[in-house]
Amino acid sequence: MRILAVSWMIMIFGFSATEGNESSETSHWVGRAIGRVFVSGFSEMSVEEQNEWADRIDYPIRKAAHASEYAVLAILIFFALEETFADKGKYLRYLTSLLLTALYAGSDEFHQLFVPGRAGTLFDVGVDTMGATVGLFILWLIRRRILRRREKKAPDT
Repeated sequence: MRILAVSWMIMIFGFSATEGNESSETSHWVGRAIGRVFVSGFSEMSVEEQNEWADRIDYPIRKAAHASEYAVLAILIFFALEETFADKGKYLRYLTSLLLTALYAGSDEFHQLFVPGRAGTLFDVGVDTMGATVGLFILWLIRRRILRRREKKAPDT
């Protein structure tokens, strides 16, 4: 699992190393793809109208991408720490996963300060950390539900 976590970090680093213009083109492409799927009459719009629509949803797309990629990273780190935290407190692994993910988010935003056309911001560190928090909370809910089902199925001894 550690290999997956490190691989995901490398992927995030690669996205962050993409210059601003190329990154904007990618998010505009995603915006237009969303428009084609979810907006009736999108195909009949002029190219300018399609681009305008994509511009309007560019910011939420970028922030959702930030939050999602860090939610996945936090979950991968959580499972990578399984052996390390086998006998530790119940929630220490969640907290450590969140802390490591937030530290990586901070280092990634710092890295973006040196990429042309990109900006590293504390706000994005917050978005990333919030995504990690939500991802770990969802993981906690799923694991709790699985544990309760197992307890119900276990024969009484």
